[in-house]
Amino acid sequence: MVEGLEAEVLGWFIGRIPEGWFTGPPEITMDRDEILVVGRLAEPSLPDDASPEVRAEATVARIQRFREETRPQRMRIAAEAEHRFARKVSWGVVCGERRELFTVLSLPVMTRLRLPERRTLDTLVEAGVARSRSEALAWCVRLVAKHQSDWLAELRDALVRVQKLRQSGPDIE
Repeated sequence: MVEGLEAEVLGWFIGRIPEGWFTGPPEITMDRDEILVVGRLAEPSLPDDASPEVRAEATVARIQRFREETRPQRMRIAAEAEHRFARKVSWGVVCGERRELFTVLSLPVMTRLRLPERRTLDTLVEAGVARSRSEALAWCVRLVAKHQSDWLAELRDALVRVQKLRQSGPDIE
């Protein structure tokens, strides 16, 4: 169940996005910097015997058409949401098995690393896994998210419970 600011953001976008854009409510993901709105597009109607290549091209074309045709409206909606929620808005869609993000933030994050951590990043760069320490660190974060997704989901749920307890605690004023 979505609560608090996330519920407010989801409700606002559901009410603000034009009917017919998506086959259902958008998926909203947010942090303190960005709101990512991802909607599901109807798959192109194709003959049953259409080849995988034809299906893939039709899906890409459907996504491109949506992106181009909705750009001005998406920009207006994003501007309103950015003013209201004090976060940048990014967009994406899912069509069939393909997920494509149109605009997403890439923010610098400052960190202090000791020699062993820097050596790990440098090894990834020297091996060609990443082009820079920054890219290597992002790769490491994605790897943790992929392999520890259940634990991270549990941790997020626990943080939501802590926030609720804080809100229901004694009034200091």
